Amino acid sequence: MTTFQDLHIADDLIAVLEQEAITEPTPVQRSAIPPVAEGRDVIIRSHTGTGKTLAYLLPIMQRIQPDVREVQAVVIAPTQELSMQIVRVAEKLGLARGIRTLGLIGGANLKRQIERLKEHPQLVAGTPGRLVELLKLRKLKLHETRVIVVDEFDQVFQLGEQSAVETLLHGALRDRQLVFVSATLPDSLTQAVDRWMRDPLYIDEAGEERTATSLEHVYFVCEPRERIELLTKLIRHYKPQAALVFVGHSDSIAEVTEKLKYNGILAEALYGDQPKLERTVVLDRLRSGKLQVLVATDLAARGLDIPSLTHVISFNPAPDPDAYVHRAGRTGRMGKRGTSATIVIPNELFIIRKFEKQLGITIHRKELYFGRIVDPEKKRVMKATNVRATAGKAEQTVKKEKKRKADSKNKGAPRWLKEKLKNQQP
Repeated sequence: MTTFQDLHIADDLIAVLEQEAITEPTPVQRSAIPPVAEGRDVIIRSHTGTGKTLAYLLPIMQRIQPDVREVQAVVIAPTQELSMQIVRVAEKLGLARGIRTLGLIGGANLKRQIERLKEHPQLVAGTPGRLVELLKLRKLKLHETRVIVVDEFDQVFQLGEQSAVETLLHGALRDRQLVFVSATLPDSLTQAVDRWMRDPLYIDEAGEERTATSLEHVYFVCEPRERIELLTKLIRHYKPQAALVFVGHSDSIAEVTEKLKYNGILAEALYGDQPKLERTVVLDRLRSGKLQVLVATDLAARGLDIPSLTHVISFNPAPDPDAYVHRAGRTGRMGKRGTSATIVIPNELFIIRKFEKQLGITIHRKELYFGRIVDPEKKRVMKATNVRATAGKAEQTVKKEKKRKADSKNKGAPRWLKEKLKNQQP
């Protein structure tokens, strides 16, 4: 078994990992740490929640020179939440080494960030727009930056930030190292890889499976008007510790959230343009167990990492296979069990077939029957059994009623007549 010592990770960093109960490297960490430590351009593909952040942060931390008070490493992430998660991990690792980390995200106070840059952090992590804004203001200087990581880079590009990434690359050293990290590698990114990277090493720990094997994939069919009722029943049945409900359009977020609340479910909405403080409060409530369900779009939920999340429910099907991978990847992280459930109407069944074919997975059809989630065939058997049982009970009821009427009719007859009538009864 490969250990962190075998990967030449320093003892002080290993001590930090042990404090977090991390004692053995994951497969992606075993594969990625050596080439990143060597300074190679690397493309890392692995399922969400498999330890990709440590796979690049550990070797980068060892290469940063604490006595050089310049930005030596930049991590670009698509969302505020993911950026700050990276910052928190980097802060813990850098504390023992005297390495300063700073988060630079949109929605936060710009002047305060400018002031923090005067403290000369060696590693910054942030969203593309804010990083470029500070670069153009000449407050963020990358002339000593030797490594740039683009985390969830497919999402960064889907958000239209490809030009921002290019601007940041031009601001760094010519011989800078570039690391792309993601759960999916769309073919559309090949051009960017060819343009920016030098002889990149591909690390694919996901293999043919594009979603974690610890995930259960299921779908439920209903009529359009039954969607919210089915969603409510699923939440009540699963009783998730924390669940994320994806809707197809931001216009639907408020309606779905309010209907869940009306039905007694602790639900809140997450919007893409929500103020940072509001988003933080909502996510903290979900993490602390004060909230059971978070309703969001794909855009609003990008980069979320909620360890307690046990269920992902798609109120509307994901728009494409990659989006399905990212939705499902919010749960079932680090080998934990998780459930990805999709609600479809009959004319959306082709979407399920497409996902199965392109992702190489099986999405099992399930149905709710008397408070239980069962396979359709089992439901038919249970229904037939219940029909026979109901018919038998009805027949017994008819017989009892006939006997009751007969007994009532003969109540005042002489004993000899009662006995005669009784013997005549079937």
